[in-house]
Order: sequence, then structure tokens, then C-alpha cells
Amino acid sequence: MDKLISVIIPVYNEQDSLKGCLESLSKQSYKPVEVIVIDDGSTDKSLEIVKKSKAILLKQSHGGPGVARNLGAQNARGSILVFVDADMVFEKNFIKDLTEPIAKRETIGTFSKNEYVINHNNPWSVCWNMNRNCPPEKMIPESYPETAPVFRAILKSEFQKVGGFETTGDYTDDWSLSLKLNLKSTLAKGAKYYHKNPSTLKEIWKQARWIGKNKFITGNIPRKLKSIILYNPMASIFIAVLKSFTHANPRFVIFKLVYDFAVICSVLESTVNKNKYK
Repeated sequence: MDKLISVIIPVYNEQDSLKGCLESLSKQSYKPVEVIVIDDGSTDKSLEIVKKSKAILLKQSHGGPGVARNLGAQNARGSILVFVDADMVFEKNFIKDLTEPIAKRETIGTFSKNEYVINHNNPWSVCWNMNRNCPPEKMIPESYPETAPVFRAILKSEFQKVGGFETTGDYTDDWSLSLKLNLKSTLAKGAKYYHKNPSTLKEIWKQARWIGKNKFITGNIPRKLKSIILYNPMASIFIAVLKSFTHANPRFVIFKLVYDFAVICSVLESTVNKNKYK
């Protein structure tokens, strides 16, 4: 493998995690790599962190991760694109393991199930994984299929063929490549990395508001009605109490009420302000 690989990172107010992400990318065992950071209108110190690194910096007004990723891809020189988030940290062989099946022409794109929770000891992170029915330390269960609707890496030519990601700002924007290509990504074994769960109630609220715009939650009237039933306060309290009892974690009651109320707010907002990026 000697192909240049472009790693694309959309950033919006990520000063607390961005440095660790960039440092882990600088230590990759695979070296023909360019790192492209797209600042999506940050108001914190994210820009200062990028300028102290060797990453290429692009800027845009706040438009969402889909817009930012597309801008990064347009300026990428690599034949393989890797899409990551600013709150991720990577093992040294991550890029090599993730892109090797593509370089060998076994597939056009890959993902990894070796996604671990970097803050798994945080009590709110534990609640987040309880809600997803995952063990505290892993983002993806072992039972997950060996294909996925999300491309962590993809041939640039295939990305360009379909015009990149949708740019609605919705939770499912990163699924749009799979829909356009009518193809799922394949598993790249061994590509290990770490991701951060929301670690405060404020972060939980913000993330749940974004998740609430998932097309499977708000995509049409029947789905909205179903979501209102599933996430209404009575259902939330019942599930919260039951799960907190079975897991011996009373904190989950607070988590569940905050999470579900945030989702409901997004469902209701979507009826009057559809696809508005927050």
C-alpha cells in the first residue's frame, strides 16, 4: 500500500477532544496520509488547535457535518477517503487496517466494529450504552452484521460518482452514501478506535435532539406518531424504572427522561421546521 489517504474531520466546537484526535492520527503506522479539518463555524478554540498541528484547515459557515465532509472531499488529494469525528482516538494501525481491503480492491468501502467507548467509566456514558443495549466499553455489539450503511472509508472515485453526502444536517446524513450507491460498506477487521459518549446531561440533551431528527423517527407521519408513543413521558418512566432496577443504576431514570424528552422535542419541531440543522 502506497496510496495517499485523505482523512476528513468536520469540526464544530470540539476543543476538548480535537487535540487527542489529531495526535493519534499523527502516530499512524501508515504514513501517506493527509489530514483535512473542516471548521464548521466554531466559536471555541478549535481553530487554534488545528493551526498548531500539521492538518490542512478549511473553513465554512455553520452548515452541518454533511456539508463539511463534502468540502473536505472536494479538496482531498488522496484516492481513498476516511471520514472520522473530532472526538475519536485511533490505534496506530487504524488507517492501515481500515483501508487495506480497499487498496487490495476487495471492496469500495469499509467500516469497523472495533469501536470502543473512550469514557466508559463516566456514569452518564454508562447510561447511554444501557439505553442502546451495549456493554459499557463498546459502541457496537459483536452481533452486528459484517456490512453497514455507514462508510468509514471509501474510494474517492465512488464518493464522487454519487455526489457525496446529503447535506440536510440530519442524523442519517452519513447513511446517504449507502443509499445512493445502493451498497453497504464491508467490515475491516482489526481497525480499532475509541469514541466518546455524551458525558453530561447537557451533552445527552444535545445529542438526543440530533438523533431525534433521524428519518426513522421523524421521516413521515406514521413514524412521528409511533415515536410520540414510544418516547412519551409515561412510556419513558416505565422503561426507565424497569431498566434502572434490572441494571441497579437509579441514575438511568434521570438519563431516560432527559433523552426521551429531547427526542420528542425534535419530533415535534420537525413538523414545522423540517431538516433544520442545529
